[in-house]
Amino acid sequence: MRLEIDNLSKTYANGVRALDQVSLTVPPGMFGLLGPNGAGKSTLMRTIATLQEPDSGHIRLGELDVLREKDAVRRTLGYLPQEFGLYPKVTAQRLLDHFACLKGIANRKETVAALLRQTNLYEVRNKRLGGFSGGMRQRFGITVALLGDPKLIIVDEPTAGLDPEERVRFLNLLAAIGETSVVILSTHIVEDVAELCSRMAIIDRGRILLQAEPAVAIGELEGRIWRRVVQPEELAALQARHRVISTRLLGGRRSVRVYGESCPEPGFEAVAADLEDVYFVTLHSLRGEKAA
Repeated sequence: MRLEIDNLSKTYANGVRALDQVSLTVPPGMFGLLGPNGAGKSTLMRTIATLQEPDSGHIRLGELDVLREKDAVRRTLGYLPQEFGLYPKVTAQRLLDHFACLKGIANRKETVAALLRQTNLYEVRNKRLGGFSGGMRQRFGITVALLGDPKLIIVDEPTAGLDPEERVRFLNLLAAIGETSVVILSTHIVEDVAELCSRMAIIDRGRILLQAEPAVAIGELEGRIWRRVVQPEELAALQARHRVISTRLLGGRRSVRVYGESCPEPGFEAVAADLEDVYFVTLHSLRGEKAA
């Protein structure tokens, strides 16, 4: 089962065009949707999750028409939004059992216990949710999303605000889920996509700028990324001469990465490309902007 999105558009009442003829093919496995804040990621995720209507376009999940067969889609959908509320005085086991009841799951006791074990929350199943850490809350959110053995799972900015240990634990969980389902990971964190996803897309200002396998996209930049450490006052002149795609502060100086077919000038060294380079080259190429 795969997800097919065809010419999806959405303009809000304030005139913001959140989606501009978006077309995507999402195969089974982990699929990364990268883009800056305000790029249209959450609008696309909510539309796929049947929570809002587009102005035009079509979405199919296997044989299902997502926009016309919402109830059928919801029976096979798991959704973890960027922000979600929990009842702080209720235990994890009790609330998950409640959601399982609402979803009509017959063997609730066994299902709830198995999911809590899968997300490493079984030992704290009787703890009130108000006492959960940020990472535990995220894992509980994905536990709820996994109820009913969904074939499509959408997670929106799932690692934002997590500490490094919780982030790794959560990403490992998503990777395991992606072995049997279509999982869409919507994020602005390039590392998450690089570590997990076999396919990806970059979205900005409501448009899909790139669809590719991360490894292939990185390979196309090999031999074209150059680095040099400069003083902050040198940056403006360097941007005027070359295609600077990103800069990082390094001990009071700036490490500058430049895209070019050959060495820009003496002092630059060739470096291995990574997915962050793909991201910035794609954004700056189509915006016609220089890196900050």
